[in-house]
Amino acid sequence: MIIDDRMEDMVTVEEIPSGGLDHFGSDVWERLVSFARLIEKEGELRGLVGPREMSKLWSRHILNSTAINDFVPPNTSLVDVGSGAGFPGIITAITRPDVDISLVDSLGRRTDWLNYVVGELKLQNVTVFNNRAEELFGKVVADVVTARAVAALKKLLPWTMPLLKPGGQLVALKGARAEEEIDDADKMLRKYKAQWVDVHDVDVWGTPEGTRVLIVQKIS
Repeated sequence: MIIDDRMEDMVTVEEIPSGGLDHFGSDVWERLVSFARLIEKEGELRGLVGPREMSKLWSRHILNSTAINDFVPPNTSLVDVGSGAGFPGIITAITRPDVDISLVDSLGRRTDWLNYVVGELKLQNVTVFNNRAEELFGKVVADVVTARAVAALKKLLPWTMPLLKPGGQLVALKGARAEEEIDDADKMLRKYKAQWVDVHDVDVWGTPEGTRVLIVQKIS
């Protein structure tokens, strides 16, 4: 059997889930769909997502990112460390317009993309920082810090705890090893005067699989 090289190069894009308009409302849903189309058009070209990820764009990336929403209090501030293509930061900005969001990434091509998306989607609640997290210590502080697929917890704590107000929380999307990461981070938790709060198993609308949200609170 001869396989056309063009067939091998074809990218399969996950279909838009049905029912999103009713679940999210028109304003939010239209922006989510618009963001997905921007990713489909430019994500691979800009080196933000691999071609294989396009087949899971909605289930693994866009909708998965909404799992943190229930753990972000209303009318608060949030920093997304290592924002990359915009997961979860852009998704949170779209679905939680009441939250003041800072997107942080050290790579210029990523922050160029994030600024482009913010402009295209007319997001009024977002500021983009082309910085390492450490460069913002003492300059940016928030009620919530989030991160997705950035690093294990013991490495994440030094980058995130200084960005939190006392009593603020790290809300991180994690996988099956969440409890193991907590055990490994015991010394860092003490060093940064933080305490593990919980690991939540979260059902995610529109996806067959749930995800896990790890919560760490800054004591002082």
